Formats: sequence, structure tokens, C-alpha cells
Amino acid sequence: MADLSRLTGNRFLIIGRAGMDFYPDPPGTKTEHATRFISCLGGSSANIGVAITKLGGSADLVTCVSDDAIGRFALNELDRYGIGRAHVRSVGGEARNSLAVVETRIEDHQSVIYRNGAADFEMTQDDVEGVDYAAYSALITTGTVFAAEPSRSAAFHAFDLARKAGLPLIFDIDYRPYSWPSPQVAAEVYSRAGALCDVIVGNDVEFGFMAGGYDRGLDKARALVAEGAQIAVYKMGEKGAVTITPQGEITTGIYRTEALKPTGAGDSFMGGFVSGLAGGLPVRDAVLQGSAAAAMVVARVGCAPAMPTREELSAFLRDHAGPSAA
Repeated sequence: MADLSRLTGNRFLIIGRAGMDFYPDPPGTKTEHATRFISCLGGSSANIGVAITKLGGSADLVTCVSDDAIGRFALNELDRYGIGRAHVRSVGGEARNSLAVVETRIEDHQSVIYRNGAADFEMTQDDVEGVDYAAYSALITTGTVFAAEPSRSAAFHAFDLARKAGLPLIFDIDYRPYSWPSPQVAAEVYSRAGALCDVIVGNDVEFGFMAGGYDRGLDKARALVAEGAQIAVYKMGEKGAVTITPQGEITTGIYRTEALKPTGAGDSFMGGFVSGLAGGLPVRDAVLQGSAAAAMVVARVGCAPAMPTREELSAFLRDHAGPSAA
């Protein structure tokens, strides 16, 4: 069991993808009717890194990007947000960066994801062995890194190296069915990863998927803590969240907002939550900070550019009514 007080160093190593997001413009436009788009950094791991850096922390990414214009776009965006990319490798051949076309609308929302031959799945054990794990406060991994080889083996190897360096392991389940060969493989690999981690964050569907049934998701989160995890956050959308620790369970609500889109909440929650833990907040307050950050992002265009700064998040928490009843 790693020491979570190490998080106060506020320097995170994140494994996972960086890509490009396209948003039909103006907001509300359906993709098939669009004549123009805006582009921004995408990919769950990169987005979490943006959330952390905008809240005052430090984040370095470990991944691969394609050696082409889209990959260079991602690299330029990482630089713009101050995310370290010393461990981001460009790969040639047929590998391509992930691309998402995402609508800024709630009704009939459409997200189209292009992940064939994804460059980030080319990450190898050599990529993760070049990291000085002792220099970081924690390792954050999103579930998509486990969906294919050689990325899967590399990510588990990074777990071993990080554990030897005393780093807490933080796992965002982030289940994307289109990336996996089968649900059975995904459930087996996610359960293996979750059993190794100190902090696991996911929604009710994701925990239910790991458990083999939606109605058993909360029991799965509880079991992970009983078996050694220190925190499991079981998110339930507008019903709030149940956070399980060895000391007991905490129920929290959400911050109401006028949502423009349903995407980006999970990445923003993770960034706000771990930044709260890094800042010394009690677990409940860190969860609420993550919930507030999520509420802000779904009310804004984009994901990475929508992540709140420390000043914006503080103002939101000060000016908004408290969270809804759990």
C-alpha cells in the first residue's frame, strides 16, 4: 500500500493518449450540417493533464503519437498547456493519432471516434522504462492503455516500476468498448489493473462492467477497497457519487449547471479530485472539487480548453449553491 500523502508533491505522471478533438461550430450544430470546426487537444490522459496543470499542478505524459501533422498538433498542444512530453514518442508507419468529432449539444448528441491503428497503442516497455518514477507524486493511468498490445504490457510494467518507487497508483477505468477485442477481455484486464491500484475512479456502468453486471458495480468498488485499495469513487451521474475508503463510505451530490454537452466530465473530475488530494483536502472535499470541475466543463465548449483554472474553480465553489443532495 502506497502512502497517499505523497500526492502533496503535486507532480503526476500520466500514461495514455493525446489526440485531436473537432467540434462543429457554432455550438449546437450537428456534425452532418457543419461547415466549420474548431480543433483542440483531446484524449482522456492528455485532458487530465490539462486539468491538473490549470489547477496549479505538474503533469508529464507517457504515450506515442503519430509522426505526422496530427501528431505534431498534439505535441504543440501539450507544450501550450505546459504538459511535459519528454516521454512522448513519435511513431511512423500506419499508426495514427486518435481523432474525435464531438458535438456541443445535449439532445441527440453524437461523438464519432477514430481509433483504427491508434498510435498510442504502440507504447512499449522501453518507453516506460525510461522514466524516473521516484521524481513523481503518483502515477495516473486511464483504462484505454490496456486495450491492446504492446501498450497493455507496457502499462502493467509501468505499474511494477512505479510501485517499486513507492508511487500511489491511480486508475481511471475509462471503458471504451470500441477499443477492445471483446467485453470479456476488457473485464478481465480491468479487474487485474484495479486490484493493483490505490485509487480507482469510475462510473456505475464501468464498475458494473468490471463486476459482470450493472447491479453489482457498487459491490465491486467495495470489494476493491476491502482487498487493498485506499479509495474507490463510484460515480452515478446526476445522482452523485459514493466514495469508499477503509474508514467508511461518503455520499455526495453534484453541482447543477446548464450543460452544453455530456463529454469531458470524467477527465475534469479526475483532475479536480487528484488536485484536491494533492492540496491536502479531505477525501469528501476532494470529491466535491472534482464534481465542481466536471460541472464547469460540461457547460463549456471543448474539453481541454474548458478545464477551469484554480481561480475559476474557487469562484465557482464560492458563488454556486452547495451540491445537490446525494
